[in-house]
Amino acid sequence: MSPELISILVLVVVFVIATTRSVNMGALAFAAAFGVGTLVADLDADGIFAGFPGDLFVVLVGVTYLFAIARANGTTDWLVHAAVRLVRGRVALIPWVMFALTGALTAIGAVSPAAVAIVAPIALSFATRYSISPLLMGTMVVHGAQAGGFSPISIYGSIVNGIVERENLPGSEVGLFLASLAANLLIAAVLFALLGGRKLWARGAVTPEDGGVLGTGGTEPTGSGTGTGTGAGTGPGAGTGTGTGAGAGTGGTAPAAVAVRPDQETGGTEGTGVRLTPARIATLAALVALVVAVLGFDLDAGLTAVTLAVVLSTAWPDDSRRAVGEIAWSTVLLICGVLTYVGVLEEMGTITWAGEGVGGIGVPLLAAVLLCYIGAIVSAFASSVGIMGALIPLAVPFLAQGEIGAVGMIAALAVSATVVDVSPFSTNGALVLAAAPDVDRERFFRQLMIYGGIVVAAVPALAWLVLVVPGFG
Repeated sequence: MSPELISILVLVVVFVIATTRSVNMGALAFAAAFGVGTLVADLDADGIFAGFPGDLFVVLVGVTYLFAIARANGTTDWLVHAAVRLVRGRVALIPWVMFALTGALTAIGAVSPAAVAIVAPIALSFATRYSISPLLMGTMVVHGAQAGGFSPISIYGSIVNGIVERENLPGSEVGLFLASLAANLLIAAVLFALLGGRKLWARGAVTPEDGGVLGTGGTEPTGSGTGTGTGAGTGPGAGTGTGTGAGAGTGGTAPAAVAVRPDQETGGTEGTGVRLTPARIATLAALVALVVAVLGFDLDAGLTAVTLAVVLSTAWPDDSRRAVGEIAWSTVLLICGVLTYVGVLEEMGTITWAGEGVGGIGVPLLAAVLLCYIGAIVSAFASSVGIMGALIPLAVPFLAQGEIGAVGMIAALAVSATVVDVSPFSTNGALVLAAAPDVDRERFFRQLMIYGGIVVAAVPALAWLVLVVPGFG
């Protein structure tokens, strides 16, 4: 057996163990890099660590550190309640508010499972109270998280764009973001139409007498409804959701959001819990400054985020004391481990060998759609970040032939590997399943599984048709 084939089989074993045994894929990848690098590729420690992504490490730590401070001082809670109050009692807008909210959270740097863990319990509680399909509400939350997931300052966006730059491929940060946004927005619109959205429009607006949890008025009873209704639904749900997500995923990034519950901030009233405090105003300003610095001045997202987080920590040390512990360390370990192993594959020539094998199929478009399906199927059971970190480098020699547009291919891979996170076997799908109150969980599980299967079967082909066949990039 050739060394290249051994290294790929070891990568498959890493994915299988991470999926079936709930071991962090990054830790497994570090061990695999050590074993394969030493025993098969005859590399020393310097050769093994040559692929360690130091720049992505700083981005992951910096952005999640800043967002952890936003959770700790209640800024994310303020954003949640402000978004919910925007619907003014119009039930049909609630799923779209939840879609936009999770998209905004991931776009400014939240880890996708953390954003879902924050919003899903609230969204599913509203779904129960107003007889909205839990499948509609849950999938809107997950697709919203993925819609914002590839902004230039997001975790997914930073990772993919970093890999593209490292591999010297042509890329488009805005194009990648818009491709994911458009794909998830289109899917959400179809779901809304098929799962009862038109009936919700026909119901019009609700009044406080219908439950009063939307904050449509300014009175204490309405505010109390917001706190009590949401708190009761999210307290146990959030704990269960994050635990399940960690088990179903790859070491679990969701536990960082365990402490975030809207009832902790609101206290069941409309009073001080949702007002803008100086710390929250400063945090909102820091998030805006991060966007402006990265997009307007081309500053490094990781270093900028760390700097802003340090400023906030210095000004409000009590609010920020736990933030370092809530950095998404499991995600940091995952992506750094996987990319270090990919670096070993590059050192020993596996990437070139595999790329030539894919290109040897003889039909570039067929090879491209196969890569999209591989990404979707593996990601439905494992880590989206991990599979993207492995697939894009594997496609480099194939893309270097110039017959397939790199920008479109990378966007298709990214979309295919992330929209399938609605699967109940993925972290986000498991969080939605666990956060739903008063539902038949077995039936809800089957619905998520069937829908996840439809997404796996249909989206890679559509992404290939729209993004790859025209030859973008």
